[in-house]
Amino acid sequence: MSSSSPTTLSQLQFEVLRALLHADKPLTQRELHQLTDISLGSVNSTVRQCEAAGYISERALTEAGRQALAPYKVDNAIIMAAGLSQRFAPISYERPKGTLRVRGQALIDRQIEQLREAGINDITVVVGYKKEHFFYLAAKYGVKIVVNSDYATRNNNGSLWLVREQLANTYICSSDDYFTVNPFEDYVYQAYYSAQYAQGPTAEWCITTGAGGRITGVSVGGANAWYMLGHVYFDRAFSATFRRILESVYHLPETAPKLWESIYLDHIRELNMVMRPYPEGVINEFDSVDEIRSFDPMFLENLDSDIFTNITSTLGCQVDEITDFYPLKQGITNLSCHFRVGDQEYVYRHPGAGTDKIVDRAAEFEALNLARDLGIDHTFITGDTVKGWKISRFIPDAANLDVNDPAQLTRAMDMARTLHSSDMRLSRHFDFVTEGLKYEAILRQFGPIDVPDYQVMRDKIMRLKRFTEADGYQLVPSHNDFFPLNFLVSNDASNNEIDLIDWEYAGMSDPAADFGTMVVCASLSRAQSDAALAAYLEAEPTAAQQRHFYAYVVFAGWCWYVWSLVKEAEGDDVGQWLYIYYQAASDNIDWVLAAYEQAASQDAASAQDAQSEAASDAVATPDQTSTNH
Repeated sequence: MSSSSPTTLSQLQFEVLRALLHADKPLTQRELHQLTDISLGSVNSTVRQCEAAGYISERALTEAGRQALAPYKVDNAIIMAAGLSQRFAPISYERPKGTLRVRGQALIDRQIEQLREAGINDITVVVGYKKEHFFYLAAKYGVKIVVNSDYATRNNNGSLWLVREQLANTYICSSDDYFTVNPFEDYVYQAYYSAQYAQGPTAEWCITTGAGGRITGVSVGGANAWYMLGHVYFDRAFSATFRRILESVYHLPETAPKLWESIYLDHIRELNMVMRPYPEGVINEFDSVDEIRSFDPMFLENLDSDIFTNITSTLGCQVDEITDFYPLKQGITNLSCHFRVGDQEYVYRHPGAGTDKIVDRAAEFEALNLARDLGIDHTFITGDTVKGWKISRFIPDAANLDVNDPAQLTRAMDMARTLHSSDMRLSRHFDFVTEGLKYEAILRQFGPIDVPDYQVMRDKIMRLKRFTEADGYQLVPSHNDFFPLNFLVSNDASNNEIDLIDWEYAGMSDPAADFGTMVVCASLSRAQSDAALAAYLEAEPTAAQQRHFYAYVVFAGWCWYVWSLVKEAEGDDVGQWLYIYYQAASDNIDWVLAAYEQAASQDAASAQDAQSEAASDAVATPDQTSTNH
C-alpha cells in the first residue's frame, strides 16, 4: 500500500512519468509529446524537471520515478449494482439492468473485464435488488460481493456506506454503463467525475468548473453544457474527507433518499474533484428499453424475456413492434409499465415479489373477468392467474375520481350497485372486522396495546358487529378497495367512461363495505356521504339502511386504523392516515350504535306490546269449540 499523501508531482510530470512507466523502451521527447498530447515545449521543460529530480535518466524511468508515481496507483474499484433500475421497466422486473447483454456481452461483465485490462483486480460489487443474478461474478472473475439490504429504502449512499473502509484510490462505477473505449487506467492523478457534452437543452446534472477544471457547482438541467455521466474516481484525499462526511450525516433521516453525489455537492468546498471530459459516444447510460435498442438494434431479439413473450402472444405482435416503455407505478404489491404497439397503448402489470402470499390471483382474475363483463372495467385484456402478470388498456390523460363532482360520485355508486346486483359469486370473502382482528393479533406481538380508549372502541365495534349481522344482508361481489385512486376517468368527452381498476382484494362482502371504504378513504363529508348513499340506493335511505351502511364506515375506519397501528409499530410512518382512519370510526360509532340500540329497544317494546295484546285477546275470547255435530 502506498503512502496516504502523494508526492508533489505536477500533472505534467505525472503524465510524462506514467508514459515512461508503460513504455517498453526509452522515449524521445517527441514520442512523449505524441503519447501525452502535451505540447513539445512543455514536454521538454517537464523532462528537464524530472531529470533534475532524479525521476528520469537516459530517457527512461528511474526507481525514484517509480516511487514518485506510487501514490497515484489505483487501489481498487467499487461497482454499484444494488438499485431497482425503475426507469428500465419492464425488463428490470425480471433481472437487474447490469446483467443485460448489450452487443453480445453482459454490461457488468464488460466493465469488469475493462477494469482488469487496466490492471485493476481488486473489485467489489455491491448488490441488492435481485442480488442472486450477480453471484456468478465471484467465481468467474474473483470479485467480492457485498449485499446492500437497504437498497429499497436508501439511495446509493447506502452502497458507499457499506464499502466506506475500502475507499482509497478508488474507481466508483455503475454496473449498467457501457464504455465503447476502455476509460480505466492503473495510475490516476486526481479525483474526477467523468462528463460528456450536451448540445442544446438537457435535463442532466450540468457542471460548472473553476481553475484547473475543479468542479465548483452542479445544476439539474441546462443547455450546451458538460454534464455528469459515467464513472468517478476518488483519490485518497477525497476518499478520506468523503468518508468522514458520510459518517457524520449517514444516520440523519434526510440523508436516506440522497444520491452520494448530493452529499458531495452539499460539501463541495471541502471535496476537491475535477471534471474529466470524454468524447460523445464513449460513455453510454441507458435509461429505457428504447434507448438501449437504438444502441443495439438486436437487443430485444436476443433477449430471453417471459414478459415480451407474454406481450407478443397476447397481442399477436412482433417484438420489434413494441415501443414507448416507461414505468407507471412501483410498489410492494405490483410493478406496472406503459408500452405501445402501433397506435394502441397498454399497461403491463408484473407481480411484486412475494405477492402470491398476500394476493389471491385466481380470485383477482375471477373479479376482473366479472368487472369486464359488467362494463365496470373496460381496461382489462388478459393475464395469468398463476404467474400474476396482467395486460390492460392504457387510458391516456385519465384522471382519478373527483368526489367533489356530484356527477362522478353518483357514477361511482352506480357502478357499485351494478357490481353488487350481478347475482354472481366470487370465491374470496372479505370482512372488515375479521381483517381488523387479524391486524390486532399482529399488533399484540409488539406488546400490550396501550393506546388510550382502544379497548373501549373495540368493545363498541364488537357490539355493532352483532347488530349488523342481525340485519340479514346477503353477501355480494364487492371491490373492497373502492376509493378514488382506483377509478380512471377518461379525458375523452366522446365516451365519458369511468373504469374501476385494481381488483386484487375483490370478494364477497356486505353491500355496505364499498360505501364504507369510499367514505373513509375519500374523507367524504356527511353531506357527500348521504348523497353517495342515496345515489347507491336510488332513494333516500330508511333509518335501518342508514344505520347499517354507516356501520360499515365505522368498520372500515377501525380496520385500517388497526392496520396503521401495526405499520407504526413496524417502524413505518403512515402520516395523517392514522388519524383519518381513527376519526372515521370514532366520529360515527356512538350515533350508529345508539341508533341500533334505540331500534332494538323499540322493537322489544313493540314485541312486548304485541305479546300483551295477544294475551288480552285470548282472555277476552272464550273457547268456542263447536258442539254442532
